Amino acid sequence: MELRKGQKISLNEKAVTLKFERNSGALDIDTSAFLLSANGKAAGDEDFVFYGNPTHNSASVTYQNDGALFVNLEKIPRHIEKIAITATIYEAEKRRQNFSLVKDAVLRVKGANGYDVATFKLENFTVETAIVLGEIYRYKGAWKFNATGAGFSGGLAALCKNFGIEVSDDMTAPPEVEPPPTPKKVETRRDKPPKKTAPPLKIPPPNKTSNTNENPPAQERQPKKIELKKGQKVNLVKQGKTLGEIVINLNWAQPSQQSRGLLSSIFGSKGIDLDLCCLYELQDGEIGAVQALGRLFGNLDYKPYIELDGDDRTGAISDGENLRVNGKYIDKIKRILIYTFIYEGAANWEEARGVVTVNCPGSPELVVRMDEYGSQLHTCAIALLENVGGTLSVEKIIRFYRDSKEMDEDFNWGLRWTVGRKD
Repeated sequence: MELRKGQKISLNEKAVTLKFERNSGALDIDTSAFLLSANGKAAGDEDFVFYGNPTHNSASVTYQNDGALFVNLEKIPRHIEKIAITATIYEAEKRRQNFSLVKDAVLRVKGANGYDVATFKLENFTVETAIVLGEIYRYKGAWKFNATGAGFSGGLAALCKNFGIEVSDDMTAPPEVEPPPTPKKVETRRDKPPKKTAPPLKIPPPNKTSNTNENPPAQERQPKKIELKKGQKVNLVKQGKTLGEIVINLNWAQPSQQSRGLLSSIFGSKGIDLDLCCLYELQDGEIGAVQALGRLFGNLDYKPYIELDGDDRTGAISDGENLRVNGKYIDKIKRILIYTFIYEGAANWEEARGVVTVNCPGSPELVVRMDEYGSQLHTCAIALLENVGGTLSVEKIIRFYRDSKEMDEDFNWGLRWTVGRKD
C-alpha cells in the first residue's frame, strides 16, 4: 500500500522493519526512534534508539547496521503509547544542508518476511534538517502506523528537546577521526563513538563569540519567505520550549473601477467583503469557530487561545485581517483550519487575489496564495495547521465549497451551522 501524508493503517504483524531509502548525495543522514509515553515525551535517554544506543532495554526497538529500525510490537513496554521514527542530517547547520537536497525519499514498512506492508513517499521539504517520518502508535490495544512526514528546523537537538530529551548547551562534538584516503559513508558511521565512550548526543554548541560569517547561525541561513505549493507542509520553528505568537494575515484586492462598471449588476457598489476565519479543535475535544459573523472573535489567553483582531469590510485596510494564535498554549491545540468566505459580493476569487501569510518568530514567513478559483462557490479552505510533535505544521489546501457547513463535513469537524448576518 502506498500511503499519503496523514494516512493511518493497522499493523497486523508481530514485528516490522522501517527503512528510510533516499538519494541523498553527500548528506550523512541518521535514523532514530523515540519511545514516547502518553504525554508525548521520552522518559529518558534510554528511550532514544539510534546508532549510539542501538537497542532499547526492552529489546522492542533495534537500530540495524544499514540504518533500518526493527520494531518488535510484542515487546513494546506497556507505558509506551507511540514510537516516532525520525531522520536527521548529521551536522546540518555546520554543513549548511537540509532535506531539500534529498531526492526520491521513501519510508518502507516491511513485515517479518521482508515484504512491504506499506511505502510512504516523502517530498516537498525546504529548510528542514530533521523529519518525523512516521509514527507507530497504540489504538484500542492494537498498533497502527501514521504516515507523518513532518519536518523540523534545528536538527537533532530540536528533535530531542521536542520529545523531552535535554541537550546541554556546553556539549561539544567528539574529536574528528582522520578519514581514509577514499572515504565511504558506510565507514563514517563507525567513526562516531558509541554511547559508552561519548555523550549520547553529539550536538556542537552554537558559536556565540565568532565574528566571522563562515558559519552563520541557522536562522540567518533560512529563507525569509517560503511560498507554499498545494499540499506542501512546513513546520513552524520553536523558540525554546514553545512557539511565539503566530499571526495569520489575510489580504485581498478589490475589483478595479473598470471591472465594477462592467459588472456593476453583479458586484453592486460594495465590492467584495472577504472574512478571515478558522475552525479549531483542542486536545480536550472542544471544537468551535473564530469569525466576525456572530461576533465569535475568540480569546488569546483563554480557550480557544486564538483571536481575530478585526473585520475589514472593504479590503481597503492595508494590514488586512489577522488571526493570532498564542504559541504558549500550543500543546492544548490539536488542529486549526484557516478559511475565508465572501460575505458580500460575487464569488470572483480571481479579482480578489487573496493572500494568506503565516508569521511565527524564528520561522520563515509562509505565503499561501489563493491561486485557484472556485466558480460561484463562496467559501474557501486555505490552510490546515496541525499539532505535530508539539509544533504546528502548515499545509496549503485551497479547496472551495458552497458554504461553511459543506466545508465542515469535508474535514469531519462536527459543528452545527445556522444562517447569520453581521448587521
